[in-house]
Amino acid sequence: MPPQHIAIIMDGNGRWAKERGLPRLKGHERGAANVRPVTEECVAQGVKFLTLYAFSTENWKRPGDEVNGLWILLGHFLELELPTMMKYGIRLRTIGRTHELPEEAQQKLANTIAATAENKALTLILALNYSSRTELADAARRIAEDAKRGALDPATITPDTIGARLYTSEYPDPDLLIRTSGEMRLSNFMLWQLSYSEFYITPKMWPDFGKEDLRAAIVEFHKRDRRFGGI
Repeated sequence: MPPQHIAIIMDGNGRWAKERGLPRLKGHERGAANVRPVTEECVAQGVKFLTLYAFSTENWKRPGDEVNGLWILLGHFLELELPTMMKYGIRLRTIGRTHELPEEAQQKLANTIAATAENKALTLILALNYSSRTELADAARRIAEDAKRGALDPATITPDTIGARLYTSEYPDPDLLIRTSGEMRLSNFMLWQLSYSEFYITPKMWPDFGKEDLRAAIVEFHKRDRRFGGI
C-alpha cells in the first residue's frame, strides 16, 4: 500500500535559480510547474492526500517584490492547473491563515476549492501563510474559549482534543515527509502531525524533484519498520 498522506517541504527554488544566474522568482516559477508531475504521480500511486508547504508565516520577511510575485504566481498556478485537477480528480484545500492573504489570492483559492470540491482521487493541501506554532496557538485558544463558555471540561483534554482543533483536523497525519535540497529541519511545519511520520531527505532541489524521485521516496518508505512506539 502507498502512504496515504505525503507532506513535502518544497525547498530550494531560490538556490536553483541562483545557480543558473536567474532571478529567484524564476526558481519559484519552475517549482510551481513541478507541482503538476508530482501530483499526477501521487494519483497514479494511489496516494490520497498531498500537503505542500507553499508559504510560511516567516516568508513575509522576504523582499516585497518576491512576496508579491509569489501571490501573482499562485493565481497563475490555480488558473493553469484547474483543468489538470479536474482531469485527475484532484480536490484543492488549504491550511494556514489564508484570510490574511491578498484579497485576489483569497478569491482565486476560493474559486478553485469550490470548483474541485467533488473530486475524490487526491486531496491537494496547500499550506499557505502557515506556521505550526501558530496553528497550535490557535488550537489552544479555541480550547480555552470552549472551556470558558462551559463547553469543555479542562480535565477531559486529551491529544484528540487538540488534534480536533488543528487546521488539519479533517485529514490523517502524514505517513511520509519529503524535504528537498538536503536541509535537515522541519522549519515550523506540521510539528504535531509529523510525530510518527517517516522522513525522506533528498539533496535534489524542488524544481529538479520528479516522478522518479517520488517513486524512490515511496520505495524507501516501504522499507521502514513503523512501530509507533511498540516493538
